[in-house]
Formats: sequence, C-alpha cells, structure tokens
Amino acid sequence: MEKDIISQLSALAHPRRLSVFRLLMRRYPDAVPAGEIATALELPASSLSAALSQLHQVGLLTQHRAGTSIRYRADTGRAGDLVTYLAADCCRGRPDICLSSYPAKPRQSPASETPMSDQKYNVLFICTGNSARSIFAETLLRAEAGDRFNAFSAGTRPYSELNAFALELLESKGHDISALRAKNVDEFQGAGAPPLDFVFTVCDRAANEECPPWPGQPITGHWGQPDPVKAEGTDAEKRLAFQQVYGALRNRIRAFAALPFQTLDRASLQARVDDIAKTEEDA
Repeated sequence: MEKDIISQLSALAHPRRLSVFRLLMRRYPDAVPAGEIATALELPASSLSAALSQLHQVGLLTQHRAGTSIRYRADTGRAGDLVTYLAADCCRGRPDICLSSYPAKPRQSPASETPMSDQKYNVLFICTGNSARSIFAETLLRAEAGDRFNAFSAGTRPYSELNAFALELLESKGHDISALRAKNVDEFQGAGAPPLDFVFTVCDRAANEECPPWPGQPITGHWGQPDPVKAEGTDAEKRLAFQQVYGALRNRIRAFAALPFQTLDRASLQARVDDIAKTEEDA
C-alpha cells in the first residue's frame, strides 16, 4: 500500500502530470480523448503521452479505446484511497490540522452524512457563453421542479445577449423567457451570492477551466453537451442542433429531479449525479 502511495505522489509531483489529472477530475465521469486534453492544456502530443502513461501506470486514470481514439478517465477510487491515506494516516484523522484551510462549512443537508432534508436547493448551471446550454438547463429545472429548486445559470465568459435560436426554442416550448439574461459566474462567488447546493458544468470548455473551490462545498457534476451555437448549415439544421441539446438536458434534469433526496446521504447523491452524467457508451 505505502509503495503505491509513494508512486502516486511521485506521479503527481510534476506540474504537467498534475494538470492532466486535475482536468480529468473536473471532467469526471467523462472519458476524454488525448487530443482534447492536449488542446485544453496546450501540451504537445509527446509530453501528454508521457504524462498519461505515468498516471495510468500508477493507477490514477483508466483508459479504453472508442473507435479510433483512446479515452482517459480519472480513477476516482484510487484517488480516494490516496486522499484517505493522507488524511487518516499522515494526519492521524485530524481534519482540524490538515484541512484547516478548506472552504467554509457546507450547508447541512447536501454535504452531511445524513439524508437530505426537504429544503429548497440552489442549483447553478455553468457554460462558457451562458447563451444557450446553461440557459436551457436553468429554464428546464425551474419548469420541472421549481417548487423544490432555485435554478440559476452563468458563464465563465458570457455573451452580452442570449442566442436567438435558444430563445425561439424555449418560447415554442411554452417557457417564460422574460427574466432570462446572460450572467457572469462571478455573481455567484462573491459576497451576497446565494449559497449553492449543486453546481453543474454543461459544456466541456467550462469544465476544463481552473476555478477555485466553491464556498460551502456544493455537490458538483459535469453534464457536457455539444455547443449548438457552433452548428452549421441551414436554419433548420441549426434548430435541430438546439433541439437535440434541449432534449438531452431535459432527460438529465428529469432524472435529477426524480432522485429520492430525502433518503440519500451526500456520497450516495454524488454517485447518482455522476451516474446521470454517464453516456450509453460509458454504461
């Protein structure tokens, strides 16, 4: 056991390998192609290959072939073993010593080891532009379960206006679009921001980006969807791209809203959120 821990710490003791592992953790449960990792981290193929090889060798990531590409996923079980060893053995189970700089105490229900209560939960959906995907998610959750959730959305680099095709689709589905606007994620990180229970990224680019830990330790998930704003072709083809993303997010949000929150502790709820994110290929 100790030999494995030393090997894993050695693998992470390099900026390039650490950045690869952190990206895969942010994208979990996605299995990410090497080319996408290289683009996100601006790494040459040779350097990335060496980093992936070492991380795989010590068990911190898994790999599988999908078509012509190899995809990589963080091994959260092995990563958890490493953290547990450091906290339980090296820190002697003293979170007051080793975790003294951890973010503020979380809201009780989603982060506790007891089942979640019947409070109304705050949910934030993030993408880069906050003009379509995260706007869809915010609107859908409010429509599906607005009595149990406060839904918000934001962008890491939001556009000044919402996408016209996105608004057209929402209006055609009977959603109220009058209060929708593009917002910067900074609105949800400063003083006076609502305490968040759940934070979901709905685009890969936003998930790839470095960001500080969220105050209150909300449960997080990555429900990446292709960007319909980048769809090409006729207006009908573009509308179809928006419809497909809307449908995929609706399915995930319905599954999320249907979870038995009052019977799930934090660990179980996080696992269910991750399961919702998995594609048929992952199943």
